Amino acid sequence: ARRLHEQEIDGIIGADILFPTRAVLDCERQLLILKTNPEVFGSVPGFDRRGLRAVPIQVSDDYNLYVNGSVNGKPAKLMVDTGSFATLLHRSFVRRMRIATRETQYSSSAVNLKERGVRVALIRKLSVGSVDIFGKEVGVIDLEGLIHDGLLEPRDGGAPVAGLLGGETLRRHHGIIDFGTRTLYLR
Repeated sequence: ARRLHEQEIDGIIGADILFPTRAVLDCERQLLILKTNPEVFGSVPGFDRRGLRAVPIQVSDDYNLYVNGSVNGKPAKLMVDTGSFATLLHRSFVRRMRIATRETQYSSSAVNLKERGVRVALIRKLSVGSVDIFGKEVGVIDLEGLIHDGLLEPRDGGAPVAGLLGGETLRRHHGIIDFGTRTLYLR
């Protein structure tokens, strides 16, 4: 944060808080609501889901959030990552799909991910659940180390985890993450 002149953070609110409090995160408004009294019945007030499409969220044993989707028609899973500056696809997935990339001046690093150069690819059609995003530019980076256990190239024939659904896409498409119902809402 210091190098980029960004405000430093005091901590990260994790799954240990978000799931028990049935939290709702409005990515567009950057608003988090926690249900501090689980005995109170009902959903969180102030969230208008009209016009949004529901996308079921799968939660891994490590409490990572995944949604089903596709990249140019190829089934893929995306890890929901509100802290990622952009939607990023794994370099080997993009290569296998034969999607052209171009160099950028940017690099990225994260927890469990060393600093690496970021390339850019234009995705003809990125689908998240039933929400289709056409002509989407995404970052392309080696995500090995962040997404583990064969998820990038599953041996069971299931869809690979192709990358991260980042904060910019969640904001632009009015993303609401409901931890109580394990649902991502998008427009």
